[in-house]
Amino acid sequence: MKLHKMKDGVYMIPAVHWERRLFDSLIPLPDGTSYNAYLVEGSEKTALIDTVDPMKAEFLMEQLKDVKRLDYIVANHAEQDHSGCISLVLEKYPEAKVFATPKAKPMLMDLLLIPEDKIITVEDGETLSLGDKTLRFIHAPWVHWPETMFTYLEEDKILFTCDFLGSHMATSEMYATDECKVYESAKRYYSEIMMPFRTSIQKNLDKLKDLTIDIIAPSHGPAYNKPEFIINAYHSWVYDEPGNIAVIPFVSMHGSVKKMVEHLEGALKERGVIVKPFDLTVTDLGQLAMALVDAATVVIGTPAVLAGAHPDAIYATYLANALRPKAKFISIIGSYSWGSKAIDQLSGLLANLKAEVIPPVFIKGFPKEADFKALENLAETIAQKHRENNLK
Repeated sequence: MKLHKMKDGVYMIPAVHWERRLFDSLIPLPDGTSYNAYLVEGSEKTALIDTVDPMKAEFLMEQLKDVKRLDYIVANHAEQDHSGCISLVLEKYPEAKVFATPKAKPMLMDLLLIPEDKIITVEDGETLSLGDKTLRFIHAPWVHWPETMFTYLEEDKILFTCDFLGSHMATSEMYATDECKVYESAKRYYSEIMMPFRTSIQKNLDKLKDLTIDIIAPSHGPAYNKPEFIINAYHSWVYDEPGNIAVIPFVSMHGSVKKMVEHLEGALKERGVIVKPFDLTVTDLGQLAMALVDAATVVIGTPAVLAGAHPDAIYATYLANALRPKAKFISIIGSYSWGSKAIDQLSGLLANLKAEVIPPVFIKGFPKEADFKALENLAETIAQKHRENNLK
């Protein structure tokens, strides 16, 4: 296959994984994914920026078969879907050196057994000349590991961001053309992977302000020849206030909790609140994560199971806590038969959320008139708090 030319001497090597449906044995991939490496040929030296997942090693090596010399391998990120083929590339080009941040060096040695003498560490702002092309290394910790960096090709104004600004999306197109589709994939990627590091992302977005960028080249999904599209999207997800939205992840075993959710949903809608319920027995957790990006309120619904919360509700609560969305308010609703510690159990899993806790509605058995009234009061409290915060 012919290399995908971006600019003179700059090529994308996109290893498209159309059929992959799960990442890290955790994250659903409804649209597959890709692992992008980039080849930069200067007048004197040649660099490979990132590699690909070992599952696509054969593709990478086929793309490199006519590359006679490789001087440098830039490891923007030590995670194996980008660094996993470095050792294989070093076998083909034994004179090449690996460039990485000081924090990435021990990770590459531990995860991939790369010899220490093959790795050169670079400081923030340090440059590397390829002759007529210059690479500038920009430390960008915690997007989404502590060792990550960007690489900026100064003459061609291309920013290689590895995971940052990427999307799990299999595509044959080099650049993002279907912006609606790419926006959804990028938002899913942000919500599942980047959202816990929102404050670090703010700092790293600020670093881009001083750069003139023609192309953003991430290591998942298409590149952006209109960089403002993805930068503006990230600014919105990171900085904007949450919307007038309540997300309700719930489980119902015998119908009681479902009835409570339906009543709460109706009561919130009557008060002008947008409601997004998620039945956790059938929910794509990526869709739930995306909804959490914009939600001002999260209400978890659960029945009692062995005096505790339902396992699916526990997992959803753990997920929300781990993702650290911008939600301002949180509550719990549910039903029990003979006893429950679900409220204490779920509350203890929410330490990372900087949200006000609204008193829960936890009832015995099937909801009765007084219980429906309590749900009405909960809806009114949520709507009032949204109004007080001018949420739209």
